[in-house]
Amino acid sequence: MFDQYEVNGVFDEMFAERGQARPHYAAVTRRLAKLNPAALDRRRRMADVSFRNQGITFTVYGDARGVEKTFPFDLVPRIIPANEWDVIERGLEQRITALNLFCRDIYHEQSILKERVIPPELIYGAKMFRREMIGVDVPRDVYIHICGTDLIRDRDGRYLVLEDNGRTPSGVSYVLENRAVMKRVSPSMFSAYRVRAIEDYPYNLLRCLRYVSPARGEEPTIVVMTPGIYNSAYFEHSFLARQMGVELVEGSDLVIENGFVYMRTTAGLRKIDVIYRRVDDDFLDPLCFRPDSMLGVAGLMNAYRLGNVALVNAAGTGVADDKAVYPYVPEMIRFYLKQEPILHNVPTHICARAEDRQYVLEHLHELVVKSTNESGGYGMLMGHQATAEERAEFAEKIKHDPRNFIAQPVVELSQHPTLFDDHFEGRRVDLRPYILYGEKAIVMPGGLTRVALRKGSLVVNSSQGGGSKDTWVLEEEPTAT
Repeated sequence: MFDQYEVNGVFDEMFAERGQARPHYAAVTRRLAKLNPAALDRRRRMADVSFRNQGITFTVYGDARGVEKTFPFDLVPRIIPANEWDVIERGLEQRITALNLFCRDIYHEQSILKERVIPPELIYGAKMFRREMIGVDVPRDVYIHICGTDLIRDRDGRYLVLEDNGRTPSGVSYVLENRAVMKRVSPSMFSAYRVRAIEDYPYNLLRCLRYVSPARGEEPTIVVMTPGIYNSAYFEHSFLARQMGVELVEGSDLVIENGFVYMRTTAGLRKIDVIYRRVDDDFLDPLCFRPDSMLGVAGLMNAYRLGNVALVNAAGTGVADDKAVYPYVPEMIRFYLKQEPILHNVPTHICARAEDRQYVLEHLHELVVKSTNESGGYGMLMGHQATAEERAEFAEKIKHDPRNFIAQPVVELSQHPTLFDDHFEGRRVDLRPYILYGEKAIVMPGGLTRVALRKGSLVVNSSQGGGSKDTWVLEEEPTAT
């Protein structure tokens, strides 16, 4: 099944060169070689049935074939050796620490702006910068409690940070379910390795939520706040609430009285201390943000300012997600921590700068251009694959609103063997580890490996036809079996 497998000149996660597996993949390669296509197809169907029966879906808006999709799952795990993970873990802890200090600073002293490390106009012009948060003290000074940072590997195998997701990062439920399904359908393959456990994530998340509760000295009441059943990540909202043993609520279930948040129950009102909100800032409070919002709670931000409830993640953290702010994270690390970055960014051109903008317009054919506040693979131009007309159209968009765009060189992404019919083909992958930041930073060992299932595609998002793999972080070298 690997006979026709091509390394294709990019970094391959499993093979150092054609036919030669990397040491940490040796056991998996041997086991896969013993399976015929029928056996693999049977395992794949078992996985599909398991996902479907448990309602593990995501939503693709605007798809004529229907919006509810079963998340495509590939049976070949991604394996990360312990020494590689050590670098990733330290780099992510460093990064989330700096991002939290940045969020506190820009909503208080603004030292990084006064010293012109970051241009103030870049922050004030950010769509997700919330002036309403200036001067607001948040519980424990933690802004980004949960972060999903996207990593890629270049041709040399170096891990690079593609972006940070510090608002309402999604996908961790698929990580947990991928592991459960993998153990079920390929137990012998899993048992050949000592893989670090991920099942304690809901417990660690709950501890993180308790840590920021304003109700000191008593058991806090915690809820997960969802926009509702039509949201693309609703499965995850309900899954995490169930795993933590807390209530799943919508805005209509909550009410504000005397500056406190209460949940309506059959026994009357119950005070809420911590809200793990999966609702964007714009819709949190119609008295503060969008007045037409039906998803939030009128008066919620006032209760938050008074310190009577904790919001996780804090309002205003989206400024750190802005793709034009992302290039400055290494400078944040140097400014706040007096350290050199452990993980590096992808080189980025900020179109708001005249010099960068001119370069981008002259090299559109070899760059990836992204809208600074879009996600899910939308609002993006793959210049090397686009037509002349598409590039010309994007050039006009950049000229009209340069602050809204950044550009990066085409990073090929590493590839990984992925099962197609009766053989394996290389498909591009990224990695989204999840970091919790409460009393201390905790990095989930592994994360969501997303796969671009379309041949030649560099876009791994599920909304753009991507799938996922189970990600194994090794405690030690695999056993020689």
